[in-house]
Amino acid sequence: MRHGSQHSRSRRTRLLSYEVIIRNMGSVLSQPERLPVESLLLEIADALATSLDLDTTVRRVAELVRKVIDYEIFAILLLNEKTQELRFRFQIGYPPEIAERSRIKVGEGVTGLAAQSRQAVLIDDVTSDPRYIAAVPNVRSELAVPLITKNRVIGVIDIEARAPGYFTEEHSRLLTLVASRVAAGIENAQLYTRTTKQARILLLLNEIARELTSILNLDELLGRIAELVRRLIDYQMFSILLLDATGQKLQHRFSLRFNENIHLKHEIPLGRGLVGVAAETQKAVLVPDVSKDPRYIQTNPETHSELAVPLIYKSKVIGVLDLEHTRRGFFTEDHKRTMTTLAAQIAIAIENARLYEEIERQERRLERDLTLARELQVRLLPQSRPKLAHLDVAAKFVPARTIGGDLYDFIPYSMSRLGLVVGDVSGKGAPAAIYAALVSGILRSHAPIEPSPAEMLSAVNLSLADRRIEAQFVSLIYAVWDDQRRILTVANSGLPRPIYVHGGKNEVIEATGLPLGLFDEAEYDEFEFRMKPGEMFVFFSDGILDARNRKGELFGRGRVEQIVADCAHKSADCVVDALFKAVAEHSAGVETFDDQTVVAIRVHTAGHVPSKKK
Repeated sequence: MRHGSQHSRSRRTRLLSYEVIIRNMGSVLSQPERLPVESLLLEIADALATSLDLDTTVRRVAELVRKVIDYEIFAILLLNEKTQELRFRFQIGYPPEIAERSRIKVGEGVTGLAAQSRQAVLIDDVTSDPRYIAAVPNVRSELAVPLITKNRVIGVIDIEARAPGYFTEEHSRLLTLVASRVAAGIENAQLYTRTTKQARILLLLNEIARELTSILNLDELLGRIAELVRRLIDYQMFSILLLDATGQKLQHRFSLRFNENIHLKHEIPLGRGLVGVAAETQKAVLVPDVSKDPRYIQTNPETHSELAVPLIYKSKVIGVLDLEHTRRGFFTEDHKRTMTTLAAQIAIAIENARLYEEIERQERRLERDLTLARELQVRLLPQSRPKLAHLDVAAKFVPARTIGGDLYDFIPYSMSRLGLVVGDVSGKGAPAAIYAALVSGILRSHAPIEPSPAEMLSAVNLSLADRRIEAQFVSLIYAVWDDQRRILTVANSGLPRPIYVHGGKNEVIEATGLPLGLFDEAEYDEFEFRMKPGEMFVFFSDGILDARNRKGELFGRGRVEQIVADCAHKSADCVVDALFKAVAEHSAGVETFDDQTVVAIRVHTAGHVPSKKK
């Protein structure tokens, strides 16, 4: 309520000031005219006090002036101070195309003369006055009065009639008085319009910036930019050109012509044409009439005005935003400022989308590489189980990622002997997988001399020491099974202690040792076991023990030993499958942290039929 009261007081103050002016007008106008003039000025004061909308203000002024001067043709032209041109803001009686396109220089024509002289210009017969610019047929008389506020000309009120000598000196004084009152109101309305428009544009720019940064597909982004820019400027032709890899040419990446998406293939060198100049100078280029600019390269005969705005990201030009129109002088300095502001956000959005596309390409390439690496890793693992008269073998490997650093292998020796390998490389992913492949190759290279388990571990350690890679090592169990004598010899270099199932009970074998690849020299102990039918050995990597559930609890050795005990009188497959099932259930909903490998061997019992499972 307080705000409303303040507005009412302000309005009353303005009305009272106009009344003081009117009371002092006796020396200017004769008594018969005073009453209609008083009424007119009060109505003008009321119109100016009650509206800050420019269209409403000028339309109301035209209506009020008609009450005291019965004109046929009326116009309010406003001055563009930069170009020193008068442009129609409101008109009655002019052909629309004339009002829309006319630009009258200060000093030209009757209205231009009024603006230049800062005085009313009254012409009784325009046909005999060379200054007159014909715009409406059969006009004979004209009265033009400048709009002046704060000692600045902001425009002209112009009225015309088809009868000669139609306007009088009294009309001139009356319209001059009206103009002096209207000028301040029009300027206030202009300021309000500009402020409101700027606020609306800033809100729209903010909204556009938020939306653009959320689009990561480049083609979709460019199309959306075209749509959103139209909310600011009603262009007819639109292009986004991006700098090529050499940084020397602009390539059309997206183009619209009269709302139709078209594909343009030609390239534009930096510095050539309006877009090339915008890119080279890193400044927006505004051309009201392209036919008068020697830099313009004609690509579309319908284009008459153009605005090219550079897209700059981190002080470097990445492209140009280009707008064209069939109308001369369509684009304004306001358009230029708005698009320059928006171009900064567009450049960021384009670079984000480009970066996202590049990441996507890299991810797809990496995914293909990882898929191939996974296939290769699977090929490096044994493709079938060893077939032995007295031993059943089962194994399984599950990487934490697409590929992993665990490994297992079966290496044939002579005289029905078999080398068994279970390993765990430090780290995960591709580096660990490559290191695991290296270890597998070293193992195979030493296998022809059929070393004992301890000898094999020492040999691999020396080979890795010669090829030392910082922070990379491998924990390995190497065992040799003699199928004729049913003897297993085991050596360990840091893998979890294996479980020996015999006599219906579990025994944890205290086989330990330093991981391979950390020290130049290391010695390893061997353990030998003469196994009986039904007895079993279980080897596993620490990914089994360290699997966690949602509470952070480890799967642990206790659960492993319990599952092994439950399968004591069953197959090697039972142990492997049961362990992986239990681990999966324990860590359900939790990302796998480490690679998991289990190898189980079981001596056949009497009447055993070897498993056909690979």
